[in-house]
Amino acid sequence: MINIQKQIDYWEKNADEDIQTAEILINQKRFLHGMFFCHLSIEKILKAHYVKSKESFAPKTHNLFYLSEHSGLFLENDTNIFLGVLMKYQLEGRYPEYNQSNPDYDLTIDYLNKTKELLKCLKLMLLK
Repeated sequence: MINIQKQIDYWEKNADEDIQTAEILINQKRFLHGMFFCHLSIEKILKAHYVKSKESFAPKTHNLFYLSEHSGLFLENDTNIFLGVLMKYQLEGRYPEYNQSNPDYDLTIDYLNKTKELLKCLKLMLLK
């Protein structure tokens, strides 16, 4: 039998660790790697939502849209657009033929801050 709270805690803890890793990488000017970890952070908090809503293990997918939709989350349009941005950066980390351009420092910092804010909101939603 699945321990739902243990699974939620696992995904939430890992989401927190990944956003910290993203910040370290971005501060070292490793922007693509940092953005990859921004994606991972949101992916993992969405998996926590999935576990909570479905009371089952999280699926082995990296698709943020799938995770949010199947978790019963209704996100604002701007948030869905940002999920699309993050999806682009997860492809670069997994598929070398996908040639994502390296974002500049200001844009990366903006994305990092948006990721942190989204993570914070999604964590608060887990408490409801």
